Amino acid sequence: MALIKSDVLVLGAGIVGVSAALHLQKRGRDVILVDRHERAGEETSYGNAGLIECASVFPYVFPYDLRQVLRYALNRFPEAHYRFRDLPAFLPWLIRYILASSPERAFRSAMAALPLIQRSLVEHETLIAEAGVPQLLRRTGWIKLFRSNATLDKGIADLERVRRYGVEGDVLDAKGIAAREPNLSGTFAGAIHWPAPGFIPDPGALTKAYAALFLRRGGRFIAADARTLTQSQAAWRIEGPNGGLMGREAVIALGPWSDDVFRGLGYNMPLGIKRGYHLHLAPRGNAVLNRPVLDSDLGYLLAPMNQGIRLTTGAEFARRDAPPTPVQIERTLPLARELFPLGEAIDATPWMGRRPCMPDMLPVIGKAARHAGLWFNFGHQHHGLTLGPATGRLLAEMMTGAAPFADPRPFAAERFR
Repeated sequence: MALIKSDVLVLGAGIVGVSAALHLQKRGRDVILVDRHERAGEETSYGNAGLIECASVFPYVFPYDLRQVLRYALNRFPEAHYRFRDLPAFLPWLIRYILASSPERAFRSAMAALPLIQRSLVEHETLIAEAGVPQLLRRTGWIKLFRSNATLDKGIADLERVRRYGVEGDVLDAKGIAAREPNLSGTFAGAIHWPAPGFIPDPGALTKAYAALFLRRGGRFIAADARTLTQSQAAWRIEGPNGGLMGREAVIALGPWSDDVFRGLGYNMPLGIKRGYHLHLAPRGNAVLNRPVLDSDLGYLLAPMNQGIRLTTGAEFARRDAPPTPVQIERTLPLARELFPLGEAIDATPWMGRRPCMPDMLPVIGKAARHAGLWFNFGHQHHGLTLGPATGRLLAEMMTGAAPFADPRPFAAERFR
């Protein structure tokens, strides 16, 4: 059996792993990209809302509003759902998430991630140009709709808060909403159009385009089981289909499956999962949706993907591999049909994805404490698509001894000791 050698094994061919492989390759490293699938972007990177969220300065926190918490506890509202039988499995992580959502701690997390957020669109623009797929980036931004004056006032306050960091948004009345999205129906107190974020109408295709660029530049992509990772004679080894794959260094970038590898190596990091669902539907007649639209009071988003109008849900708290429970799709589909003229479903069943989440809302990026040559890059929350190229660049700078463009210390695995 042959032994295939490289400088680095990157485990995981989602947007995070592919971006890391590209940035390492740019800096002269010979990289093998490893995934259980034959193609890149087949899991979490495929099913998101397609937003490069360069305007999202502050992370998704657990609400400290008692009324909102009671809404979630009743488990009848579409923006959040939980499997009661899985409560013992995710409750310890949820408690840590609640504690990290305090205003002071959430602000620290936001400021740590801000350099990554600010570079997110620029890093994507560079890779999109190099990959030759300009059609996969639309500069439309997205719209957040508010159905009550109370939620609109909060949205405007949030806008004023992020303006301090150079983020702009347009406050819309009913006429402004209709001017931008004439096919929407409903009564709204107002909306905010965030013009800066990029929109990717096929996130899976973008990840595949980046992987194709990696291959054109001499990279190798091999389907293998990352769980076979072992350290052998100052190198790292994976068992491939035709023999061993070896690299002096290895990067765990497996998103929600990262703990399948790092736990076996003795690392105990609180990786949690927020599951989510989507369903593609055809627009009726000549109806057009120009950009993603979030119905914020009702907890769902519509995005005009190449495959059709993608209805995406909020978070579901459940075990990673528990059977799908697409109750949020069932609850939001009638609401979405009232908002926009949707026809028949294109998908036979709703798709389910898994968001890899750390309780402090920051990814884990950097070297492993107890294993030479082992690196981490996972836990990107709702922002895997947004941050993949930026965190790939940061990791590659750390691995090659270059000056990192952002302070990497807040992302270190050691913060969970």
